[in-house]
Amino acid sequence: ELHVLNNCSPSQLEGLCSFLQLSTCPEPLLVRFCSWLLALTPNLSYTSAAILAERLFLQRVLSLTQPPSRHLMVALTSFCSKYSQPFCHVLVAAVLREPGEGAEQTKLVCELVEEYLEPDCVQLVLRQILELSLSEKLLPVMQAVLGRQEVLPPELFDLLVLTLCQQAPAFTASLNYAKLVMAVLTTYQSQV
Repeated sequence: ELHVLNNCSPSQLEGLCSFLQLSTCPEPLLVRFCSWLLALTPNLSYTSAAILAERLFLQRVLSLTQPPSRHLMVALTSFCSKYSQPFCHVLVAAVLREPGEGAEQTKLVCELVEEYLEPDCVQLVLRQILELSLSEKLLPVMQAVLGRQEVLPPELFDLLVLTLCQQAPAFTASLNYAKLVMAVLTTYQSQV
């Protein structure tokens, strides 16, 4: 039955998600639904995957006040394993832009970066961060990105260094910022 997802327009898919109440379905069912999505061939289009990422996960993740349940983590990581680009564009970008501390959301994004995202998506997360004004909330995510020790394209590395230099006055008393600068200096010593 899920083959219908490949034939839906974006507005039809939005309507189907609402009709099925996917944003509020119980987490065990969410895991099952994501396992069905992984088995679906051909793969969903980018637009369909982005809509599903938003409908399945966005509100759940933004409303976290404690670590995500095991079911939610399984669903997130399985979806992310196959549709990581739309997942990052929709979910990770929304978490990064969300004002406030968002401690659980930040921890979740750090875990996804450290354990589950492919190198191209790790770079995408770094690009998304560098488009924003740095905050204490974003520093641990940048630390997780740098912890992956991925080779960064020269233009992205230059943007990283430029951003760190420009925003340094705002973080004169930040231990996280100092750790981040040290990570850049040690991981990318030859490029620096």
